[in-house]
Amino acid sequence: MSRNPESTRADIYNRITDRIIEELAEGVRPWMKPWSAGNTEGRITRPLRHNGLPYSGINVLLLWSEQMARGFASSMWMTFKQALELGAAVRKGETGSTVVFASRFTKSEADGNGGAVDREIPFLKAYSVFNIEQIDGLPDHYHDQPVAKTDPVERIEVAERFFRNTGAVIRHGGNQAFYAPRPDLIQMPPLQSFRDVASYYATLSHEATHWTSPKDRVGRDLSRYGKDRSERAREELIAELGSCFLCADLGIVPELEPRADHAAYLQSWLSVLANDKRAIFQAAAHAQRAVAFLHGLQGNEAGIRQAA
Repeated sequence: MSRNPESTRADIYNRITDRIIEELAEGVRPWMKPWSAGNTEGRITRPLRHNGLPYSGINVLLLWSEQMARGFASSMWMTFKQALELGAAVRKGETGSTVVFASRFTKSEADGNGGAVDREIPFLKAYSVFNIEQIDGLPDHYHDQPVAKTDPVERIEVAERFFRNTGAVIRHGGNQAFYAPRPDLIQMPPLQSFRDVASYYATLSHEATHWTSPKDRVGRDLSRYGKDRSERAREELIAELGSCFLCADLGIVPELEPRADHAAYLQSWLSVLANDKRAIFQAAAHAQRAVAFLHGLQGNEAGIRQAA
């Protein structure tokens, strides 16, 4: 007898959320692991599929965490079947890492008046992938991937151009960084007040994620941000994840230590995640949409290729 899809989906949400809660309870923000594990000199990227397309949303967090925990140097992953199709094989005894696929299907149901109505039903499916370091017999080019060694100055120029292309109004002054919805502007301290230029753009990536919230951008409701601690925590989680995704895309290091005005969010996130097992999935999806929107403002310049 097959399991109830609702029960299966709930199990996936619970299992993944509980794992993230466990790390947060130890003071570890799992989405920061790639940079805080002694790799700040290297080029951190999003996890990649076998075809080079980057993972997105919650799968970025899951595979970053797995890569760090299991000591894989490669950021590329594939399914057992994909390895076989390449003439390779997962080594005996290797265990996979969980990723998820979310989509919807349409089901026709009676409307009670002799007619039918189509209803969209969401589904979530978990499946396993393996790091290429767990696989034997792959074509040589999978193991001989060139390591991106972008010059630090070039990375900063890329970041500067990226944020300029968004068209966001960015003002400087004071000692706080924030997005102000009513005047629709990002306030940043002067660049010289940051540890370095990369830190400035890492902070800006957080505020730029907030900046995507209005209806004519991606449409996240911030009306209760100042009134509801839970809603504020959810939005700050979205902004922090969006910043990490952007920093990986732009080749810069995010804010490894929480800003003074953000340090209190850890307990709020624990509370939100404990009470809502879908919250981290929703936050990652919102962050992905925000980052995709910012990439979409880059005109004809090359941006990251998006994948589910």
